[in-house]
This record gives sequence, C-alpha cells and structure tokens, in this order.
Amino acid sequence: MLELTPLKSFPLVKSGDDLVEFIIKSLTKSDLTLENNDILVMAQKIISKSEGRLINLASVIPSNKAVEIGALSEKDPRFIELVLRESKTVLRVRPGTIIVEHNLGFICANAGIDHSNVSPEGFPAEELVLLLPENPDKSAQLIKDRLEAIFSVHLGVLIIDSHGRPWRLGVVGTSIGFAGLPGLIDMRGKPDLFGEKLRITQIAVADELAGAASLMMGEANEGLPIIHVRGFPYPTIEGKFQDLIRPVELDMFR
Repeated sequence: MLELTPLKSFPLVKSGDDLVEFIIKSLTKSDLTLENNDILVMAQKIISKSEGRLINLASVIPSNKAVEIGALSEKDPRFIELVLRESKTVLRVRPGTIIVEHNLGFICANAGIDHSNVSPEGFPAEELVLLLPENPDKSAQLIKDRLEAIFSVHLGVLIIDSHGRPWRLGVVGTSIGFAGLPGLIDMRGKPDLFGEKLRITQIAVADELAGAASLMMGEANEGLPIIHVRGFPYPTIEGKFQDLIRPVELDMFR
C-alpha cells in the first residue's frame, strides 16, 4: 500500500542550511524513521534556498534582448534577464507569459523562476526571486547518500516543482530531479488484462509520484515541503531525470 506522510515542523530554509539535519529532526517530530526503499519527495524551493539560488533583482542588469522581451511579455526586464540566463531557447512570448526550454531540458513558463514563498520578512517580495537548483539530480544524490549513510538503508529522493501544461489549466507537481528511483517504467511487451502485449506504454512514475506528493504539500502557506513515501509500487532502480525528456525529433508540439 502506498503511504504518503508530510514531515511536520519543517523550518524555513535559508542559504547554507543543512537540509539533512532538518530532515532528521523533522522525521523525529513526525514519529517516522527511514526504511529500505522509502522515498523523500522534496519541494524544489527548499533545495534552491539552501543552495543560495535566491536573487535580488536589484543586482540584475538586463540585456537589450531582455528589455525587448520584457516589453512584449509585460514583465520586468530584470526578471526576463534571469529567465534568459536559465534557458536554452525562448519558445513563446505573449503578455504575461514567456515559455522556454530550461537549461535542464524541460519546457516551462518563466524558467521556473518564482516570487512566491521566497521573501524574508520585511523585504519587498517583488524584488526577490528564486531560481531552480542548478543540478537537481546531483542535489538529490547528495541528500540520498548522506541519509543512507546515517540510516543504513536504500532510499529514493525526488525533487519536484509545480508546472503548467499545454492544453490544460492549472499546475501539477512534476519531477525535476531524483536519485534512487526510476523516472520512467517501460511496460512495452508486458501483457494487458487480456494477454495482449502492450506496444507503447511507458509510465512517468516519477511524475506520478510528484503529483501525489504535491497534493499533500499544497501550493500556498501549508509549510509542508517534504513528503515521506512508503510502498512505492515499482522497483527502486536508479534513474535519471533526462530519461523523461522527449527528444526534440519526437516532439510534435514545439
């Protein structure tokens, strides 16, 4: 049975904070311990904050391209400058929206840069923005390795963010990096209910788990950035985030 449990009393995170130390204390307060094949799903904001990815827009000088796109998108050109630095390609621009291919390979709005839940008390919220982790797979691996050494168990760590989707309204929890679990499970060749072999089915299990955990985390002031998962119904084989990226030559929507 799949069980998801939010970690209680997780503190606000600042640059340089030790997330593993926070996790251990929060596990104790939540009456949880770590067992083999457990997974910790972590909101990207606490990873980014601990890694010093909080940027003051006052320190950003926009390029001419950022000024141009800022006018088209009706967004602060300093913000757009950060979006451009975090992106490989700008795909779409319209008032209020800029869609890019992030340096990490996925398509998203604003390169995942966020204003919400990032500003310390007394600081203008519109002046601070939070970038995604530079290498979420590496971040997940480092946390996984330290926790495994402490608890002597095999774990998975999944880092997630909230992304919009083409053709549908609303955001959903989506994986952006992980260690100790698969991103994609290939079911091709497996029998269906009537014995017919599946031909195209591949399951984005990291994204499915990200969506489930995001329901418990919430999107506002819930303060639940880590979800403990037990009973993941797939083998916890090693995967990497790039397994989930559709190759450009197979992308019919770009």
